[in-house]
Amino acid sequence: MSLLEWVKQHLPLDLGQGTRRATTKGKHVALELVPPGAGRTALDVGCREGDQSRWLERRGYIVTSIDVECVYDKCQLVDANKALPFPDGSFDLIWCSEVLEHLADPGFAAREFRRVLRPGGQLILTTPNSYCLLFRFIALFGLTPRRIQRRDHLHFFDVSRMRALFPGAVLYGYFPYAVLKLTIRRGVGALSPTFVVNERKS
Repeated sequence: MSLLEWVKQHLPLDLGQGTRRATTKGKHVALELVPPGAGRTALDVGCREGDQSRWLERRGYIVTSIDVECVYDKCQLVDANKALPFPDGSFDLIWCSEVLEHLADPGFAAREFRRVLRPGGQLILTTPNSYCLLFRFIALFGLTPRRIQRRDHLHFFDVSRMRALFPGAVLYGYFPYAVLKLTIRRGVGALSPTFVVNERKS
């Protein structure tokens, strides 16, 4: 096993690798921000196998699941690089986990998410923090974000880029990285390997 593969499999980071991608601490932090659904509508962007879609349904949401390929039987084929095929104000919640870094124009996607949210609706999004201190340290050994993350990542975000994309959001993360992982709001840019975005539409 190469050093790169060992790092991907053993470091407790949100790298979206294999079977761990549904159970990362970043996802748990994000899921804790989801309010009860009670018949409200949710859009799961990049639903993959439907793990979070099913979780949202158990929370009471009526879920629309979309992706660029349909692995989940309830998935609708939608490319989030393009205008979303939903009217303005269609959803109470948008869930988007580990998708933004794959999209050609994250700013366009963020505007589309806001467009299809109802006033008072909530956007919850996760994406790697490629320039936290831990990633900077690993990069000293040649394991840059571009090498250690998935090959189809197009963007490598830092805290200033996230604040520019989501100026009205609260950013969450976690620290430390092993055993006990605590949710944090301060020092997210330096400490957390994942950004968790929580934005409400006014």
